[in-house]
Amino acid sequence: MYNITFKFEQKGLEPIVINGVEGDQSILEVALKNDIDLHHNCGGVCACSTCHLYVEQGGELIEELSDKEEDFIDRALNPRLSSRLGCQCILVGNGGNIEVTLPDQTQFLGE
Repeated sequence: MYNITFKFEQKGLEPIVINGVEGDQSILEVALKNDIDLHHNCGGVCACSTCHLYVEQGGELIEELSDKEEDFIDRALNPRLSSRLGCQCILVGNGGNIEVTLPDQTQFLGE
């Protein structure tokens, strides 16, 4: 099982910890199942960059970055070395702790 901590750049939002998460699902799916609003304009099929997030801890517990994902990350606002797309962060292995930060999504309003 996984424990996933969601942190937020947006002011006023406190971190949310989701415990007991099962594998073989994406961080986007986990967020949506737990009422965490993570934009996903393409429906989670790696065709946009709106589910962009930063993996702060536990990168070894998610699938490796693909070339296609990397191309879309380059189009995201404020990409970093830790940037990933939530739809492509599939939980692999036997569990552990993952920490992600969601960029301030209010910057996407009006797009």
